[in-house]
Amino acid sequence: MNIVIVGTQFGDEGKGKFIDLLAKRADYIARYQGGANAGHTVVIGKKEFIFHLIPSGILHKRKKCIIGNGLVVDPQTLLEEIENLKKRGIDVKGRLFISENAHIVMPYHKLLDRVSELARKRKKIGTTGRGIGPCYTDKVARTGIRVADLIDEKTFKKKFKKILDEKNQLLRKIYHQKGFSYRKVLIEYSSYGRRIKKYVTNTSLLINRAIDKGKSVLLEGAQGTFLDIDWGTYPYVTSSHPVVGGVLTGLGVGPTRIDRVIGVAKAYTTRVGGGPLPTELPKRLGERVRERGREYGATTGRPRRCGWLDLVLLRSAIQINGLDSLILTKLDVFDELKEIKICTHYRYRGREINFFPNSLRVLSQCKPQYEVLKGWQESISRIKSYKKLPPNTKKYVKKIKKLLGIKIALISVGPQRNQTIVLDKTLR
Repeated sequence: MNIVIVGTQFGDEGKGKFIDLLAKRADYIARYQGGANAGHTVVIGKKEFIFHLIPSGILHKRKKCIIGNGLVVDPQTLLEEIENLKKRGIDVKGRLFISENAHIVMPYHKLLDRVSELARKRKKIGTTGRGIGPCYTDKVARTGIRVADLIDEKTFKKKFKKILDEKNQLLRKIYHQKGFSYRKVLIEYSSYGRRIKKYVTNTSLLINRAIDKGKSVLLEGAQGTFLDIDWGTYPYVTSSHPVVGGVLTGLGVGPTRIDRVIGVAKAYTTRVGGGPLPTELPKRLGERVRERGREYGATTGRPRRCGWLDLVLLRSAIQINGLDSLILTKLDVFDELKEIKICTHYRYRGREINFFPNSLRVLSQCKPQYEVLKGWQESISRIKSYKKLPPNTKKYVKKIKKLLGIKIALISVGPQRNQTIVLDKTLR
């Protein structure tokens, strides 16, 4: 079975844990978009692993992991990630494959990311400064460097010279930056190319041949639906497609090859950086939820803003991605609260809004409407079955299921692999 795991909110929903959990059922784990701005966290016992580029399924022996063409790859970060895994006893040799069509994040991308963000002053997007947006910009402008270019030293040398001349002019004349040395960057990145060459292949061919042989593939994205370049809260979005459509273009897999699409949602809503968060909590309560949920970016360490669960957001995510079920994470974060709110719809100029508006002006005038439920005020982190959950916890889950009209497949009650309640027996 080929399953896509999609974030349904603003990213950070806990996808990494469930990619890791479901990887035991898959032969291949493939990532389809994003870059080193993503951070998937997996906790196993007392060990914590944070992945930026390599799929978290790499922790399972004999599983093969793919970095698809839809990603932009920072080779320095990738090699550091490979080395860190080796130090912890995890060898990626023969198990990691990188698409030759993926684009390379260059030093000028990172600098352009930072200086352009500073130039926006009060209108900052909230970029991580990892060069992701500028790299995707070059990809669309057809001035990018692909992995296939990087590992071919003659091609890289020729393309890089012309591109760097243009980038240095931009950096010097517009942003008053020094620019980069052609020779220094050429030597550094040629070295990266030689080191990653052994992992590079036609990953679309690899995946499709595997599916032809009856192998199962787990397909993972980074960020979430409402950071999608088309469907997110533009311009406060990422530069790629975290939605299910990103699988098709980001891995070269046809839609008929996908069997299931499962969404991941927190029991509340968070986002990092700028952009709207309609159900944002009051400061004191927001800080309380942030601390209990450890809501700090795995990549940047930035604190996440926290809000009540927003069903308007989730209805749209279900529609856009064609979800068949939902994974609910971090339910245990609400253990101490006396009451919990769910945003059931918005009010806009006297009208009821049930699906997320595309206009930020309209969204800014929408008022979230809440249904208030009683909290359970006891720890659920050690509970292994749905039946043993407190009555008020089950009421919360049932309410979400009823209002969204979608089944809940898994519930997370803590960061560990075993802190998971399985409702969908096919995912055991």
